[in-house]
Amino acid sequence: MTPSSNLNPPAPPVGGGEIDGVSVILPVLNEEAYLERTVAAILSQDYRGLIEVILAIGPSRDQTQAIAEKLRAADSRIVLVASPTGRTAAGLNLAIATSKYQTIVRVDGHAEIPANYISTAVNLLHETKAVNVGGQMAAVGVTPFEKAVARAMRSALGVGASRFHTGGAAGPADTVYLGVFNRAALIAIGGFDERFTRAQDWELNFRLRSAGGVVFFDPRLQVTYRPRPTLRGLAKQYFEYGRWRRVVTRRHEGTVNLRYLAPPFAFMGTLLSLILGTFLSNLYFIPAGIYLFFLIAAALSIGKSMKERFRLPLILMTMHMSWGAGFITSPRSLAPTS
Repeated sequence: MTPSSNLNPPAPPVGGGEIDGVSVILPVLNEEAYLERTVAAILSQDYRGLIEVILAIGPSRDQTQAIAEKLRAADSRIVLVASPTGRTAAGLNLAIATSKYQTIVRVDGHAEIPANYISTAVNLLHETKAVNVGGQMAAVGVTPFEKAVARAMRSALGVGASRFHTGGAAGPADTVYLGVFNRAALIAIGGFDERFTRAQDWELNFRLRSAGGVVFFDPRLQVTYRPRPTLRGLAKQYFEYGRWRRVVTRRHEGTVNLRYLAPPFAFMGTLLSLILGTFLSNLYFIPAGIYLFFLIAAALSIGKSMKERFRLPLILMTMHMSWGAGFITSPRSLAPTS
């Protein structure tokens, strides 16, 4: 059983020239603040082939729909597709089904790609024979809080040593941020699994690799990402990350590693330390104290100003504890197998 039965068969080559056309697909929901800038970055690419931009529009509560219609009216390369559920994986599959080119470029509605992103990625697809190439989620903040979050998101002390967060050498990888895909490979595995609210990229890349494909990371493919603007929003985001990463480990045995187990262990260890230290002996506070020392040392190491260093312990703790709590409490009812 494939994750989605609503995808078209692979599209035939279009244009007949040496330069392939590309279909840029975006799942869009409540993106009035970023959508125009995101689409402008796509349409300003230095890529010399044909480009279509497919916006899968969910039921937004802001002016996203009106902005998308204005963009379509101004440029015939933009195509709008209704995405009734607003779920990311469903929107991506609808956009893939509408696409007409053999190369699929995934972009988020609040991301910004550099001018050479598509040309570099298409060259990499041809050179490496990979089924998906991608790069780094380059977190960039605007407010002081967002800048501190961005600092944590680009550090191994905040998110582990995953190259799509922290960068690294080019080469095969487990997963990449967003991605530029061979359309036929996407169709062959059934596209994105619509049962996944989060972690759908990691799960998709696992199936691509299981089918014999190569997922290739290149640090030149940096995409600007805007962090959550509040601590509450950050906590919710990382709680959901943890919950859905647990679903992946249930669905695909053998995909868990020490990097993913570190936050759950930190959460449980700190919680037990505080409980036992409160009711039994002060000695049990030692593990929590060691974790606090780690947070302070990490903040001093990665912070670039005193204000950042003051903010970072709480930000790092929020990311670790929320991810760990989400992983531990993830119910089996998420993404049922049938």
